[in-house]
Amino acid sequence: MKTKALAFFLGLASLPVLASQTCDTRSYPLSTPTERFKDNGDGTLTDTQSGLMWMRCALGQRWNGATCAGDPASYNWESAQGAASTLNAQGGYASFKDWRMPHIPELAMIVERQCSDPRVNLALFPATPPTYFWPATARRGTGQASMAYRISFGPEGASASTKSDQYFARLVRASK
Repeated sequence: MKTKALAFFLGLASLPVLASQTCDTRSYPLSTPTERFKDNGDGTLTDTQSGLMWMRCALGQRWNGATCAGDPASYNWESAQGAASTLNAQGGYASFKDWRMPHIPELAMIVERQCSDPRVNLALFPATPPTYFWPATARRGTGQASMAYRISFGPEGASASTKSDQYFARLVRASK
């Protein structure tokens, strides 16, 4: 089912969608259904299964009450980790000062496996580009100090990259 049809089906026809996104809901249900998330009305969502609270927008974008506006900021892995600390030190976001980078299994939880370009539920996380985001997870082992994982909301999935590469970031916190 095309995203515009999916947005209409979910009652979200007024939300902007990336023209190339497609979602196949005939074979399997959505892995991140809209009803699994509670909209907190402040640019955040709470995943009712995991208890995690997510920023709806990538860092660098701003929530305008309906969508994510602006372009996401690019970070190397170290600066993405620091961006969370800086945000918290400057007063936080949505009245919380404990935002952090998600670990790789947490970030993978919001990848929508039934959609492509981007592989995310755009009703929940609008204007997410179909490209790589940093998780907090670094590579471990001999010779791996300069490497970290990355997750793509495009077709690539998860892989390793050098920490100096530039990708986007989205923050999370425990809602409890």
